[in-house]
Amino acid sequence: MVVVNITGALAGSQFEPSIAVNTLNPSIMCVVAVDTSTGPTLTGFYRSIDGGSTWSTTVLPQPAGYAGAEAPTIDYTFPNTFIVTVHLFNGINDGTIASYTSFDDGLTWQPPVIVQAGFGTIVHNDEPYIAVDRSPGSPYRGNAYVGYTPLATASSAIFTQRSLSQGITWEPPDRQSNPRGIHDRAALAVGFSGQVYAGYIITGPASPSALLRISYDGGITYQPPLDRQATFISSVVPAPSPLPVPNYAFRVQTNLSLGADISNGPNSGTVYGVWNDARAGYTDILFCESPDGLLWSDPVSITGAPPGTQNFFPSISVSPFAGTIRVIYYTNRIDGFLLDVFVAESFNGGASFTNRRITTTSFNPNGNSPMPTVLIGDYITAATVSPDNLAAVWMATTPPTGKLDVYFGN
Repeated sequence: MVVVNITGALAGSQFEPSIAVNTLNPSIMCVVAVDTSTGPTLTGFYRSIDGGSTWSTTVLPQPAGYAGAEAPTIDYTFPNTFIVTVHLFNGINDGTIASYTSFDDGLTWQPPVIVQAGFGTIVHNDEPYIAVDRSPGSPYRGNAYVGYTPLATASSAIFTQRSLSQGITWEPPDRQSNPRGIHDRAALAVGFSGQVYAGYIITGPASPSALLRISYDGGITYQPPLDRQATFISSVVPAPSPLPVPNYAFRVQTNLSLGADISNGPNSGTVYGVWNDARAGYTDILFCESPDGLLWSDPVSITGAPPGTQNFFPSISVSPFAGTIRVIYYTNRIDGFLLDVFVAESFNGGASFTNRRITTTSFNPNGNSPMPTVLIGDYITAATVSPDNLAAVWMATTPPTGKLDVYFGN
């Protein structure tokens, strides 16, 4: 097992990491994160050409007129293309989604493209998430999809857009959810035949639920029709924010993470969903599965964590080579206060899971702060490396730096 501090040599803080791996060349890995090493909040870009042992670090160029960037995500498509989506802001007066594309494994980047412009507090697009179709059974292979949330004071919605040009241009948006709900982050996954699974959790104002809409035509239309709402995955009990642990002050969102099996294995075509849920009286990671995205199993815990512990920020990756399911998450199960990253792994299509620790050192979420910190970043990310291994990135404040750093492990 390898654990590497990617950003320990940088100034400032780095958090909210997202990772993508070249399917054809597993030595090449690209990570993006929120990065303040140069002063402003920008998009940090970190690249490894040796399977994660060493990393180069830089920041992506900021479009003119925007003060900063946050919430970046990254994905890969054949043969050497990486696409990044990011939330741009101008103080608190904007909320624009932009994308960057590299056609040479992250060596160089095309100029940023505006996916959807924001208009301050009126239309403030946030929380982008990108997924690219890499399925061998899809006629839409290469399509890129981004989901995001235009936030408002008392309501929000989930939107998606697609690109047929690997992020160079984007088509107009589709709304996927009721605009009167309260949402955070969109969840996207692409199925074996190119189905686009656009999911989300509505946390209020009533009946918190995980919901889903599906496109069978490469993102042109989604089912069920919007006026019939969406397919029900599960009821949800959102995690308390902050979690009920003394000296925890960081926020915890309740977001859905989706994965689809595009392998040739026995569970090919299955769709999986995970989220952190507090129905048991403490926050745990729940898991559902569906053969088609329409009928979902009852949710089950997959952590094996002791009752009363806190387990949160799950991210799922399903191996395109073997169908192995891996879900990484934060947990305080070892110390009760200090945090670790664990992975729940299933080699039988979700019938059973085993859990193992990825971090080698537990860390204090407050790091060097004399007061409990209110933000450690809202997500971490998992990916799969050929032939069937985990690639995970997370934020930790592990000594000696004690600051918010991005770590890689497998």
